[in-house]
Amino acid sequence: MKHFFKVFFIALLCFGLMIGAGTYTYIKFFDPNSIKNYTDDPVNIDPLDIDSEEKNKEKTPLEEAIEDSKRINILLLGLEDVRTDTIMVVSFDRKTTETNIISVPRDTYFHRAGHDNLGAKKINAVYCDSGAAGVKAAVENVLKIPIHNYVTVDYDGVRGAVDVIGGVEVDVPFHMYYKDPYDDPPLFINIPKGKQVLDGDKAIQYLRFRHNNDLTVGYPDGDIGRIKAQQEFIKSAISKTMGFKLVSVAKKVFPYVKTDFTLPDILLLVSDALSFSTDNLTMEVLPGRGKYIDEISFYVHDPEKVNKLVYDLYDVEYE
Repeated sequence: MKHFFKVFFIALLCFGLMIGAGTYTYIKFFDPNSIKNYTDDPVNIDPLDIDSEEKNKEKTPLEEAIEDSKRINILLLGLEDVRTDTIMVVSFDRKTTETNIISVPRDTYFHRAGHDNLGAKKINAVYCDSGAAGVKAAVENVLKIPIHNYVTVDYDGVRGAVDVIGGVEVDVPFHMYYKDPYDDPPLFINIPKGKQVLDGDKAIQYLRFRHNNDLTVGYPDGDIGRIKAQQEFIKSAISKTMGFKLVSVAKKVFPYVKTDFTLPDILLLVSDALSFSTDNLTMEVLPGRGKYIDEISFYVHDPEKVNKLVYDLYDVEYE
């Protein structure tokens, strides 16, 4: 049982536990000879619907690499009420223990048929209608790689985990101050600038901050800056937790976690995950750019750069 908790929590941390965020789904591969803009592709909530022509076509080098790979891709969702405040894909290579975390901005544009409200075309709105399975399908559609499992964590789980390990050290880049009395519960952020150890409550404030009320203080690159700050927080949290009593932390977080991992799934990772090192951890943001559509701010991903990222992930030469 000790190994179970250790592996479960290592996986949970590596898959982005501290950012407020088993059945395998089908593998939907990308054809590099037909690059197009997938931004306007509707989400396919039923990923098992593959036509016979696609099944029988000759595999591309990337398809073969994915099929032969020991990588397992996990979707981490940090929940804020009915929306996903944080979306990350963690790709863990069971053979090399190499771990890659790809952050997907919550404002990523994602067209869904039947949703005329422009606000519903942000990827963080998918969870409200379709749950974790819908977000898995949406992220597969964007990245063109299989998402095998998901893990969801809410703010209470993050708060509890941070307190159990005695806080997480971060270097706050500016005075974070923000009030939203209409949030439920009301949100109040007040963290001074400088290096400090954040407890559970302050950690949630830090992870949620984007800008102050009058927009004069905030990350120069908007939500991308917030994501980078979250990633640095993860590294600091993982480094501290790896030397802590993982069983205690896992027990604290477990009630706030939902996942489609089964116990056999987790046990399969035991021998591989135990040799994990933060030296093998890299973090990236989904390639793209910010864009206003009808006066609403979106993040539009770059399909070609995303494809190159995926090719590099599976060690396939990009042409």
